[in-house]
Amino acid sequence: MLIWWLAWIILAAGQSLLISFAYGVTPGIAAADGIISMISFGALGLAVWFPIRYMQKDSNTVVTAITNLLATGILAVAFWIFANRLLLKTIASDKEAYQIFWATTVVLRIAAGVLLYCMILLAYYLFISANRLAEKAASQSRLEALVREAELKMLRSQINPHFLFNSLNSISSLTLTSPPAARDMIVKLSDFMRYSLSSRSDQPVTLKNEMESLRLYLEIEKVRFRERLVIEENIESECLETLLPGLLLQPLYENAVKHGVYESNGTVVINTVVRKEDNNVIISISNTIDSDSVVTRKGAGIGLKNVRSRLELFFGEKAALAVNRNDESFTITMNFPFRIKQD
Repeated sequence: MLIWWLAWIILAAGQSLLISFAYGVTPGIAAADGIISMISFGALGLAVWFPIRYMQKDSNTVVTAITNLLATGILAVAFWIFANRLLLKTIASDKEAYQIFWATTVVLRIAAGVLLYCMILLAYYLFISANRLAEKAASQSRLEALVREAELKMLRSQINPHFLFNSLNSISSLTLTSPPAARDMIVKLSDFMRYSLSSRSDQPVTLKNEMESLRLYLEIEKVRFRERLVIEENIESECLETLLPGLLLQPLYENAVKHGVYESNGTVVINTVVRKEDNNVIISISNTIDSDSVVTRKGAGIGLKNVRSRLELFFGEKAALAVNRNDESFTITMNFPFRIKQD
């Protein structure tokens, strides 16, 4: 509204100067003419908004809309000319002289009224188009958020059963070889699943909470493998508050156990290194490989694909995941922005 009235004040000043210099009218009459003409058209322009907005309904055809716009314009300009004539004639000291002046400028006033009406129409249509674009962008953003949330839920729903099936297979084996260990593993599995089910898939968690849940998982595996599984950590304390998708890292540790400890007769070390570098968090998870006893297994790679997909969905193009394998170790390195609050 401030911009609207400022524009009409500038037009009033311009019309006053034009009338004063072009027609030799006294400054008082010229100022009154310009102010009354432009301010009244500004008020009329605000009133015109409502019929123009109504004409934007989808039920109106193009011909109907154009007809309505023309009728509205004719009525608006006619009312403006008539109202200005009455007001200006009332305040004019020399009514006969002003009558002659009005007759001289009436055609120009009508042309100015038509031009101003067209400018108002243009401004309103630009405003309506901008609003529609903004609404469309907001709607698209909401739709993308819903799709993103659905993808995250789908990917996570694939991860949890995958881990659960592997754990139940381990418990099944332990019930034959070591019932107390099987009982201990069930308790730890219960604690881990309680954490997994209580955390919302659409909400991020801190790295600290993520690591606490992962330690539960690794304790479950250590019940079975005992000294064959060694866990090492080197995590910078500053990184513990960064946010990431819940249970993002669990499939990586599951793969480390599956392709490291499961396929080895010796001791396997799973080492986790987390550091902050240039406002990015770098997580490196590696496990040693027993090249003499390892048996290559081909899997579907669902866990790693899900981690990569969830990482991209949460952080976008700013995140990266790299895999490196040699004869002695298998390493997964993850890089994503350090974030302590959700965008």
